[in-house]
Amino acid sequence: MEPTDDDQPLSSPADSLALIARERANLVRDIVPDPRLMYWPWGFAWLLGFGLMFLRFGPDGRVYVDMPQWLPLTVLALAFIAAGVITGAVGARSALQTRGPSSRQGIMYGLTWSIAFSGMSILFAQFGDLLPDDKAGLLWAGGLVALTGALHMAGGAIWNDRRLFILGAWTSVINVVGVLAGPGWHSLIVAIAGGGGMLLFGFLVRLRFPHPTTPPPPLNGLKTR
Repeated sequence: MEPTDDDQPLSSPADSLALIARERANLVRDIVPDPRLMYWPWGFAWLLGFGLMFLRFGPDGRVYVDMPQWLPLTVLALAFIAAGVITGAVGARSALQTRGPSSRQGIMYGLTWSIAFSGMSILFAQFGDLLPDDKAGLLWAGGLVALTGALHMAGGAIWNDRRLFILGAWTSVINVVGVLAGPGWHSLIVAIAGGGGMLLFGFLVRLRFPHPTTPPPPLNGLKTR
């Protein structure tokens, strides 16, 4: 039986280490989502959605750009849905590559987001009409951003991910600052510091931990996945 390339012995310990590194890179490419695909969709959604909210519902009722009242809310909702679909698909693809406790943790964490946001939205819908429009908007925006920050910190604690915990803490801090600043200012702060922060966060994580997108070249004629 003619031996294949895979049957050929490695020529040195250095080649063995290089092969291990390449196989590890293949594994990372299969199971670890690109951080840009996890954070950038939300960053753009916050930047666009809350940016439009600021332009239409500015501080003290000021209108910077005259547009229908429904437009910023609709764009914000659609942007959130699109971001959720993208990150959900990316996370599901990674979850399919793993089994066991980590996979179950990911599924339960994803369900927590859906259930928590649904419950919070139903609660706010019951009491939002009792407040002036600007205060009701601040209740919705501040509450949902606060929930986002808390869930990010919880995710960081579950997976011992310091970067995710820091992102959640940053989101929580800027949300408090925005709520205290008042309607209009909250949208601006969340759009720039929140949405922009997520874009920067995804970029920095990508630089710190590059995510391979193509298989590494063969090692001395040996085949790798």
